[in-house]
Amino acid sequence: MKNYRKSIGLAALLLVAASCTEKQAGTTTVEEKPQVRLETVMVQPVPQTQEFTATVEADIVNNILPSMPLRIEKIYVEVGDEVKAGQLLVQMDSANLKQSKTQLDNIRLEYDRQVALYEVGGTSKQALDAQKTQLDVAMTSFDNLKENTQLLSPIDGIVTARNYDNGDMYGGDPVLTVQKIKPVKLMINVSEGFYTQVKPGMEVKIRLDVYKDEEFTGKVSLVYPTIDAGTRTFPVEIELANKDMRVRPGMFARVTVNFGTEQRVVLPDLAVVKQTGSGDRYVYVYNDGKVDFVKVELGRRTGTKYEVISGVPDGARVVVAGQSRLTNGSEVTVVD
Repeated sequence: MKNYRKSIGLAALLLVAASCTEKQAGTTTVEEKPQVRLETVMVQPVPQTQEFTATVEADIVNNILPSMPLRIEKIYVEVGDEVKAGQLLVQMDSANLKQSKTQLDNIRLEYDRQVALYEVGGTSKQALDAQKTQLDVAMTSFDNLKENTQLLSPIDGIVTARNYDNGDMYGGDPVLTVQKIKPVKLMINVSEGFYTQVKPGMEVKIRLDVYKDEEFTGKVSLVYPTIDAGTRTFPVEIELANKDMRVRPGMFARVTVNFGTEQRVVLPDLAVVKQTGSGDRYVYVYNDGKVDFVKVELGRRTGTKYEVISGVPDGARVVVAGQSRLTNGSEVTVVD
């Protein structure tokens, strides 16, 4: 009897196990597809602008100094003073100039006497020519000494440095530095791909950190004729009128150059996926229920959009939400 009960219990247990196996075999689990939201990309005209950084420079820089060691009698200007071309800035020791002037006057008197004698036959043409040569040499010497005794400004500008005081002996450094800052200039290096598009006279926009969001207008004044083989760029000189002289040499500037427009595919920034461990950018492109992981080359960003240089064609549908669960080739469900 005891063995009989054990057999019945074992049979019941096997029946239950078989029943569970049949139920499990008849059950099918369906994995849910990732849900994504799509947006269609289109070709649009995209402004081709480039921003460059530059440091403001004076249009002309003149160092005011004599060509010989003399004592400084008087400096007539201070740093920050505006000066005009031809204005006397520094008076050097004039003792040598006075001596030279006396010698010149004596030689001129002798020359005039020789001219009078020559006219009445009292001297030869050779003697007159020799006296004329002596006079020319004395005049040249006097003019040179005068130029180095009375230091004039060669330009309209502003005094930006003073290195001596009255009574100092000139020692080699410029006595003053004068800079022309109407206009000022900025130098930028432009990629060689734009070489044919940069022309003298084209306008550019300039912003200076010191003036926040205020925008100035400059123009291309010079395009250098050669391209640097190392950087593949060419120098471009920008001129800023600076009539009110608010812009000063040394200021940091940002120069924006507009190279026209190009027809480009425009992509929402929400579609862009950064590849971990690299600077590559990708998007998921939808096609017949699946998505492809496509590498893209992006251009300028404007607001919430990127221009696409390559990788995504016009009219493509790209994933803008739901990328976290996707892999290349994933089947997806599209939702609004």
